[in-house]
Amino acid sequence: MADVRIISSNIVNAANQRESSRIELTPWDLLLLPFPQIQKGLMFLKPKPHLQDKETLIHHLKTTLSHTLDHFPPLAGRLATTQHQDNTISYFIDCNNAGAMFVHATAETYTISDIIKPVYVSRDIVHSFFTLNGLKNHEGVCNPLLGIQVTVLADGIFIGCTMNHCVADVPIFQRWTPNGIHLPVHIPKSHLEQVYAKKLTSPPNDLQLQDRVFHFTRKNIAKLKAKANAEVEVGTNNNISSLQALLSHIWRSVVYNKRIDGDVETSFNITIGTRHRVEELPGNYFGNAMMGGRVRMKAKELLNEGIGNAAWQMKETVASVTEESVKKFLVSWVASPRLVTTDSAGRINNGLVISSSPRFNIYGNDFGWGKPVAVRNGLGNKCDGKITVFCGAEEGSIDVELCLVPETLEAMATDEEFMDTVTV
Repeated sequence: MADVRIISSNIVNAANQRESSRIELTPWDLLLLPFPQIQKGLMFLKPKPHLQDKETLIHHLKTTLSHTLDHFPPLAGRLATTQHQDNTISYFIDCNNAGAMFVHATAETYTISDIIKPVYVSRDIVHSFFTLNGLKNHEGVCNPLLGIQVTVLADGIFIGCTMNHCVADVPIFQRWTPNGIHLPVHIPKSHLEQVYAKKLTSPPNDLQLQDRVFHFTRKNIAKLKAKANAEVEVGTNNNISSLQALLSHIWRSVVYNKRIDGDVETSFNITIGTRHRVEELPGNYFGNAMMGGRVRMKAKELLNEGIGNAAWQMKETVASVTEESVKKFLVSWVASPRLVTTDSAGRINNGLVISSSPRFNIYGNDFGWGKPVAVRNGLGNKCDGKITVFCGAEEGSIDVELCLVPETLEAMATDEEFMDTVTV
């Protein structure tokens, strides 16, 4: 993007060099090797006058990043591999303080309004606010596992974070594996080569995908929750959550506005957190801890039975993930490792897949300039049917970014049943 100019690009090391250590990757981490990295960014108002000197600001941010890396050595390391005589490969994090990427950029022809006011996310602008674009997680063997880009706008600052998803989903320490799993996990070299060589299928033209952020107030979410619970059959344990009701509402609208044939099966792919489901998991666990779940319904069932049935099936799918099922999955995966590709996870015909969570307090990030004014995603992990969920700026509200083909988003914008629940 010509209007985004890179001023400097540096590797930032942890301030205090530690002795290199090795962290083995678990099945949860290894599953994500073929995926693009996580990219989340926060928009801030430009700091007060006494903090506006760019060189001082950038130096301060680089210094604090260096000290932060003291506390999170994996983010300053690299992925590494060991090749075994049985023609298998294992991956681990080499905490060698090779450093994180830090980029200082400027885009002072743009204002905050230019980024957050358009109906659709300005992809060509926003995606240029991130570094390490286009990298897959397994490429962390020769690239930083964390990249920060600070882009100075006319009246604001955008901090784009790119993180290798094999390292963590949230930055907490320690690893854990159940009895019966011996690390490192050996993955057949032939399987890795096959997965890494696979080219992603896509819509007719990936450039045709668009993103739009929809805002749902606490009041409207409460109405959807009440509606979903009221629609569930009498005698059913109808404690459907706010998020399940909201996601069901979105699912129905997407299916309706795609004009999917009634007898065609649609699916909703859920990422289910497992931290509170496994008692042995340390409270300071550093790494991924999640399971995938999928709800399937024919389009006519989804549309005719209201949001209650779909939300209830989501609830049951989440409830089916227990400590026993988690451990069983991990042990069986090690016995026969199979990496999940972006094709199988996200590019499912007539399917939706969710990422992130409204539980993450993104608006609690305050660098001394005040709370963020907006959050945006980077290019990574985008596909037709991708849903990214964030907490909203107001308490109890939720922001949902939908990545869909333009025709579907345009139809949803004229769908009164859907738009009546959205605050523009």
